[in-house]
Amino acid sequence: MRITPVLTEKSLKEAKRGFYTFWVEKNLDKGEIKNLVNKVYDVHVVAVRTINYKASVRKNFRGQKVRHAALKKAMVTLSVKEKIEAFEEKSK
Repeated sequence: MRITPVLTEKSLKEAKRGFYTFWVEKNLDKGEIKNLVNKVYDVHVVAVRTINYKASVRKNFRGQKVRHAALKKAMVTLSVKEKIEAFEEKSK
């Protein structure tokens, strides 16, 4: 099973509020996502919210049609005072 953190400006801002965002396999349910995040990052997940994205066909910059696969995004809430290091911004 694969879980990939989403590291965008919006997701990093949400991580400061305690919501961590991941791309997950589309066949996983919320319980499986919770167990996977608990195991991989050694944290305690309180809640899981998921968003399904449908497969689509779009044109690239050359005008060719490109198929984009269906995806699932999971937003995970952790228990109080727990953090995931992958989402921490490095200070200068």
